[in-house]
Amino acid sequence: MGALLALVSSVAWGSADVAGGLGARRVGSARVIAVNYPAGALILTCFALFVVPGTIDRDVVLLSLVTAIFGTLGMLLLYAALAVGPMGIVSPLTAIGGAAIPVAAGMIRGEPLTLLFGVGAILALGAVFLVSRESGPHARITPRALLLSAGAGIAIGLFLTALGIAPEDSGVWAATLSRWWSTLGMVIVAIILLSRSGLARWRPYPWAFAIGAGALDALANGFFQLAAQDGELAVVAVIGSLYPATTLLIAHFLLKERMSRVQWAGVALALGAVVALVV
Repeated sequence: MGALLALVSSVAWGSADVAGGLGARRVGSARVIAVNYPAGALILTCFALFVVPGTIDRDVVLLSLVTAIFGTLGMLLLYAALAVGPMGIVSPLTAIGGAAIPVAAGMIRGEPLTLLFGVGAILALGAVFLVSRESGPHARITPRALLLSAGAGIAIGLFLTALGIAPEDSGVWAATLSRWWSTLGMVIVAIILLSRSGLARWRPYPWAFAIGAGALDALANGFFQLAAQDGELAVVAVIGSLYPATTLLIAHFLLKERMSRVQWAGVALALGAVVALVV
C-alpha cells in the first residue's frame, strides 16, 4: 500500500508542477505560493480531520516547523526554476535531490533494501535522465535555472526526509501543520510584496493555476506521509521522485510540447521502475 500511495503522490506532484510553473511564469513564484499554500492548507486540514485522523504532540509540532522551512524554500526555488527554465529539464533535476536524500536517510536508518529496489532505483534514475533529454531551442538550460533546480532538489529532499519520519499515529498532521506554518510565512511575504509594488504585478492573477497547484501539492504531501508510514522511506522516495514523467506527459498532451523518442523511453523506464518497486 505504501508504494501505491507514493505513486499517487508522484502523479499529484507532477500535475502540481505544471500548474504552479504556468502560474509562476505569469506573476512570479512568490505570488503563486502566497495563494496556493493557504488553499492547500485548508484541503490538508479537512484530510487530517475527516479522512486520516491522527494525534498531535510536541514532536509532531516541531517536525512540522522543520518541514515548513525546507518545504517553503523548496517550492520557492522550484517555481522560480520552472519560470525561467524548461519544465522537461527542471522537474527531473529537482527529482534527483528529492529522491537521493531520503534514500540515503533510509539506508542510514537501516531500512532493508532488496534486489528489486536496486533494479527499480536504477530504472528510476535512467528515467529521470532520459525524460530530461530535450532537443531543439528549448534544450538549453541557463546557469540560473540549473542552480535554482539544484537548490530546490536539496530542499525538497530534506523536506521529504523530515516528513517521512513523522510518527505513524500522527496521521497527516505533520504535513498539515507544516503547510499552515508555511502559509503564515507566505502571507507575510505577500504583504511585503503588496506594500512594495501594489496590485499591478498580481494582475491578471492565475487563480486556477495557483489553487490547483496548491491542492495537488498538499494532497501529494499527505499521501507521501502516509506512504512513508506504511512502507520504507527509501522505496517511497524513489517512487515519489518519478513525478517528472507525469509533468512530461501533461506538457505533451495538454500543452502540446513535443516529446522525443528518448523521452518516451524515459517514461517507459519510469513505468518499469514503478513495477519493480511496487512488487
